[in-house]
Order: sequence, then C-alpha cells, then structure tokens
Amino acid sequence: MTLIALLDHAAVLVFALTGALVASRAQLDIIGFAFLAILTGVGGGTVRDVILDRNPVFWLSNPTYLGIALGAAFIVFFTAHLIESRYRVMLWLDAAALAFAVAAGARIAANLDQSLTIIVVMGTLTGCLGGLMRDVVANEVPLVLKQGELYVTCAVAGAAVVAVAPLLGANQLITVLISGGATFALRAGSIALGWKLPVYKSRPPKV
Repeated sequence: MTLIALLDHAAVLVFALTGALVASRAQLDIIGFAFLAILTGVGGGTVRDVILDRNPVFWLSNPTYLGIALGAAFIVFFTAHLIESRYRVMLWLDAAALAFAVAAGARIAANLDQSLTIIVVMGTLTGCLGGLMRDVVANEVPLVLKQGELYVTCAVAGAAVVAVAPLLGANQLITVLISGGATFALRAGSIALGWKLPVYKSRPPKV
C-alpha cells in the first residue's frame, strides 16, 4: 500500500467514526449511522477527485473504503453508549482525521504536478468538506464555521507544508509527517487551549 493510500484509508476510517458519533448524538437508526459515516468518510476525497479529474473516484476504484466506513458505523452503533463524552471524543478524532486527510489531499495534488495554490486548496478541501457535510446533514453548527475556531486555518497550514517542503529538499514521508503534525498540533491547541482567531464585532455607525 502506498503512503497516499494509507493516508486516505486512515482519513476515511477516522472521519467515519466521527460521523457515526454525530449520528449517535442525534439518536439515528443504523442506516443513519451508515449514511453519516460514509458521507463524512469519503465526502472530502470525492470532491477532491472530481475537481482534479481523477477517474475513477478513489472509492469507486477501491470499494474497501466504503467497507471501512460501514465497519466504523457498526462499531460506534454498538459501543457509543460506553463513551462518557461523545462530543469530546468526536472533536479529537476529527482533529486526527483532518491531519490525515489534509496531507493526503495535498500530496495527491502535488503528485499531479498542480501549482502550489491548487495543492493548498485541494488539501484544505479534502480535510474540511467531509466534516462540513456531516454537520450540515446532522443539523449542527459546522466546526469549520464556529466562531473563531481554528479549523480551516489548520488545514491550510498543513497543506502549505506539503506545497513548500519539497522545494526545501524534504522527501515525501518527512513532508507528510510534518504536514500532519502541524495540522493536528494547531487543531489540538484550539480544542485543549482555546486558541482562536479574532472575530468580527459590529460597531454602531458614526454619527
């Protein structure tokens, strides 16, 4: 298995677990669990492949990805009641999935000889869209849009590492490790330490 395929598998698995945890919070049935797990697991990568014109889309050429997402859904369906704070666990799993997905998406774009800008955009989309779809379908405020939340910023930083590191002589493995580490570290700081971006505050018009 290639490094990129390994990253994609890890991202699908962990994102699918977060989708199933959100389904448990919404008290959905097993089909709802499966739907949210699959949507979250493959959503970002699907949009990435469509935009980059990768044919076929990754999970069509290898349906194992769907099996992984379904397995995650069933596991969470029967074990979610054992978790004391499902939202907290979901946040940390989401942070790990974001790190895997950003590195995978950016690396795939780099392997297709895309420009630095497109590499950053593809890494960001791959990391953010699955969770965005999950939260919108589950009728929750998307993590990517929460006030001041470091989320898209983490994805952009991680993808930028993949775009720039090879220019400095770093090999693919080192680049991916630094990218994933940077993405996760920033997201962890937001979750554990409350790191936030400044937010817009409206002011009364001057008379």
